[in-house]
Amino acid sequence: MNRAGPGPLTAVSLLLLLLLAGLLLWPLLSGGPPPSPYLIAGLLFARLGVQVWRAQRDERLKRPSSWAIDLLLIALLLWVASNQ
Repeated sequence: MNRAGPGPLTAVSLLLLLLLAGLLLWPLLSGGPPPSPYLIAGLLFARLGVQVWRAQRDERLKRPSSWAIDLLLIALLLWVASNQ
């Protein structure tokens, strides 16, 4: 039984999520300064782009509500960053 692994776009999406998790956890573990909200928003925006691109290739991956939540998080991060 030869099972195929995740596709390249899935791997990129997972890599972006792991990078986000690392950036958000590192200040909690090390006591250092938090990452820039613009960096976090940029990575979330890149992940959103990958998710939309994946959905264009596979109809089962269309999740507009998930995209809306990502856009809401990005907007909140940019709003917080602009008020600092």
